[in-house]
Amino acid sequence: MDAYALQRSWDRVTKHGEQVPLYFYSHIFVSHPEVRAMFPLSMSNQRDKFVSALGRIVSHADQIDKDAAFVQHLGRDHRKYAVVAEHYNAVGASLCATLKHFLGPEWDEQLAAEWTAAYQVIARMMVEAAENSQESTPDWWDADVLSVERRTMDLTLLTVRPRRAFQFQPGQSVSMEIPQRPRLWRYFSPANAPRADGSIDLHVQQIDGGQVSPSVVRKLQPGDEVKLGAPVGERLTRRHNDPRDLLMVAGGTGLAPLLAVLEQIDHEWARSHTAPHVHLLHGVRMPWHLYERPRLRELAQTRPWFDYTEVVSADGSYPGTRGKVGTVAARQDLSGRTAMVCGGPQMVAHTLERLAAAGLPTEHIKYENFYYAAADDHTANPAFTRPLTAPFTRSGDLK
Repeated sequence: MDAYALQRSWDRVTKHGEQVPLYFYSHIFVSHPEVRAMFPLSMSNQRDKFVSALGRIVSHADQIDKDAAFVQHLGRDHRKYAVVAEHYNAVGASLCATLKHFLGPEWDEQLAAEWTAAYQVIARMMVEAAENSQESTPDWWDADVLSVERRTMDLTLLTVRPRRAFQFQPGQSVSMEIPQRPRLWRYFSPANAPRADGSIDLHVQQIDGGQVSPSVVRKLQPGDEVKLGAPVGERLTRRHNDPRDLLMVAGGTGLAPLLAVLEQIDHEWARSHTAPHVHLLHGVRMPWHLYERPRLRELAQTRPWFDYTEVVSADGSYPGTRGKVGTVAARQDLSGRTAMVCGGPQMVAHTLERLAAAGLPTEHIKYENFYYAAADDHTANPAFTRPLTAPFTRSGDLK
C-alpha cells in the first residue's frame, strides 16, 4: 500500500473544501437512494464529518494496525444505523467517484487500485466487527427518560434507564438519539458509576443554534423513550482498586466522566476504607457554571482522600482561585500521579502542555476532548489515534 500516494491525493482533494462532501452525498443519494433514510433530514452538520473522517482513515490504512480497536468499534457502532455489508459497497463507490472528480488526470489506474485496496481493509474490519458483535449485543438499547432537570441557564441533568442490561465503565461515553431529532446521534458521558437500578445521569450543555441540545432541554420529557448506542472509550477509565493517585482536571461538562470515576472510587472506599488520593480541579468561565459545587464540597469535607478546587477564568470579582485550570493544575503536586483531563479542545491542549512542561510524564496523562459545538448536535503524545479520532469525538461518529 502506497501510504504517500494515499495521503498526498487526499490532501489535494480536501483543498476543495465543502465541495467535496457536497459531491459525495449527491453521488451516493442519486446512485443509491435507499441509503438517504439512514441520514438526518438536515445535512448541515453532517456533510463534512463523514467524508473528512472516512478520507483520513482510508488514507492512513497502512497504519491501521496501530488503531484497529477504533475501526472495529466504528463497525460495531454503525449497527445502530442499520448499516449492513452492502452499504459499504455504496460508500466505497461514491468515495472513489469523488476522488476521481476532484483529482482529474491524477486519478489513474494505479492510484485507484491503492484507494480500493485501502478501503477494502477498513470495510472488512468494520463488517467483521459488526457481525461478531451481533451475537452478544443489540443494535441499540431502548431507554426511558426518568427526569429532565435544568441545573443552570445552559445545562440540564438528564436521567435515563435502559430497558435491558447496559454495562459500561466509569469514564466511558454513550451515543444517544432522542425522538424529537431522529437519526441525530450525539455522544455523552455517564456522570455516574453503574447503579443497581441501571439509571444513568447525562450532563447536556445547551448550544445556541444546536440541532439536538435545545430539544433535550426544552422538549424531552419524563416518559419519553430514547436510544443508546454501545459504550465506547478507554481513555478515562481506570482499573478497579487501582491505587495510583489521580489529578483530575475538568473543563465545563468535561466534569461528567470524572464524576463517574469519583463515584467508582467512593464505592471502593466504602467497601475497603482505602482509596487513592484524588484532587479534582473544575475550571469554568463564571462561578455559576460550578453546577456540582454543593456535592463536591461535601465530598471534600467527608472523604479524607479527596480534594476539590474551583477555578474561574472570566470573573475578576471571584474571591477564589482564578485563571486557566490547566495553569492551576500544573502548580499542584504531580509526583506519582496520573492526570485525567477532560473538556473542550483548547482547554485540553493547554492543560496537556502545562502538565508536560511541569514535568508530568506524558504516559501518565489520560485525556479526552469534548467538542461542544459538535457534541450538541476523545496532545500529550499524539499518535495515529489522534488524526483518526478527532473527527469523531463527541460528534456523532462516522455518520
